[in-house]
Amino acid sequence: MGTIDLNCDCGERFGAWSLGDDKAVLPHVSSANVACGAHAGDPQVMRHTVRLCRTLGVAVGAHPGFPDLQGFGRRVLPLTPAEIENSVLVQLGALAAIARAEGVRLRHVKPHGALYNLAAVTPAVAEAIARAVLVFDRELVLVGLAGSALVAAGLAAGLRVAREAFVDRGYAADGTLLPRGAPGALILDPEQNLAQALQIITSGQVYGPDGRPLPVTADTLCIHGDAPGAAARAAHLRRGLEAAGVTVRRM
Repeated sequence: MGTIDLNCDCGERFGAWSLGDDKAVLPHVSSANVACGAHAGDPQVMRHTVRLCRTLGVAVGAHPGFPDLQGFGRRVLPLTPAEIENSVLVQLGALAAIARAEGVRLRHVKPHGALYNLAAVTPAVAEAIARAVLVFDRELVLVGLAGSALVAAGLAAGLRVAREAFVDRGYAADGTLLPRGAPGALILDPEQNLAQALQIITSGQVYGPDGRPLPVTADTLCIHGDAPGAAARAAHLRRGLEAAGVTVRRM
């Protein structure tokens, strides 16, 4: 059936505020996108999360977002491309320092939330993120929505890229993700998650809101760790993929 990377966003706690259950979700994925302190995360949470990933053998990647703790990085901030580039650089540096202290090497970079979605359709933003990754460590893999401006910017910069698709999000007719408040944006049924994953892997497509197939080629699949029932859905997805003959391994 082939191989696929399975990733989740994690380390998205801050101080006394908690979100998700990383300890229960991470055993079922192969790569982790760790919040870097801008949209979520703090030094203690970052180090704890990296240490947990090391123990579980999960690849560690950076998950930089807009510096917006109050909005959880899901609001577009009016930053220039240069400001975005420098913000991403600072976030990569912070997580890399934590990872180095734990004897772990960063493997990839995946933007978070509004920054990810903006980079998917805005070449100037995508290029700013790619520049930050390039000057920080050109060996890092840049993760972006399959078919997006971010993937194109990474390739143009000479970076290794991983095309990403989602098992628990609905797609718009143009191949972008449906806004979170839209009907069908969140897919929380474990069987639907598995069915969408297998469809992407075997057929290279997902269905849009009108039922028409959309082409998508993916190197990595994301399941969100902050959604209800994430741990059980991640476990079901991993078991289902392996039962179908799909090898799950880090990108």
